[in-house]
Amino acid sequence: QVQLMESGGGSVQAGGSLRLSCAAAGAFASPSCVAWFRQGTGKEREGVASIDFRGGQSWYDDRVKGRFTISRDSTKNTVDLLMTSLEPEETAMYYCASGPVHVLGAWRGCLLRDSMYGTWGQGTQVTVSS
Repeated sequence: QVQLMESGGGSVQAGGSLRLSCAAAGAFASPSCVAWFRQGTGKEREGVASIDFRGGQSWYDDRVKGRFTISRDSTKNTVDLLMTSLEPEETAMYYCASGPVHVLGAWRGCLLRDSMYGTWGQGTQVTVSS
């Protein structure tokens, strides 16, 4: 089973940028989804962005569209999340997760629902100060 490890977290001022990386020890199953979730203190875990690791199609939560970019490197077996224009309320532990591609009738893709992902990393902390 693939193991995931996140890196790249840290502290940044509001408006700043960070790049998170998710490295897989062992290959991602094919086809598979890889997603980033976050959970702030006292908040529910929420999906941020996801990507079809083989096809490269990506999905974003509305709150991060235009500011975050998810990408994958199939040669390195990594999935990155570039976050720009960060806001203090985005302070959270960020988690990488992977699972099978989601199929709903004729639709195939990567939903931002944590219940759809079976493998999780330990998380990396992102702190955005005002």
